[in-house]
Amino acid sequence: MRTIKELTVEAKLENMRIVMDFVNEQVTNHTNCSTKIHNQISIATDEIFSNIIKYSYNSEIGTVLVRIIIEDDITIEFEDNGVQFNPLTQDNPVLSLPLEERDTGGLGVFIVKNIMDLVEYKYVDNKNHLTVKKGFDN
Repeated sequence: MRTIKELTVEAKLENMRIVMDFVNEQVTNHTNCSTKIHNQISIATDEIFSNIIKYSYNSEIGTVLVRIIIEDDITIEFEDNGVQFNPLTQDNPVLSLPLEERDTGGLGVFIVKNIMDLVEYKYVDNKNHLTVKKGFDN
């Protein structure tokens, strides 16, 4: 059975709990996934929403649409009309360097790319679309 739910919130830190509760509620009520997968979905959601807050709208506050599609897996789409930016084009952090020699940033996106089964970005109709997907059995 296919379930689709959407939430639109302003891209501000005060709404992080609303977004996390929304995603966690959908995962809990509509799936039978392991705690590990649930935690991975939560980490990805937190990281992506945080990045939209920090970078997408500069000093303005815009909105973010969070769409969840649950079938045999879970797909979460984040849509905003802020500054066009594809986080997937950024270089992965060099983890072999000592911490003090590493560039700042990029670790969160690296983690998301490694814990989710699919991470895609596209820019359509003046909107950023970042999509993550996770199967329930891996």
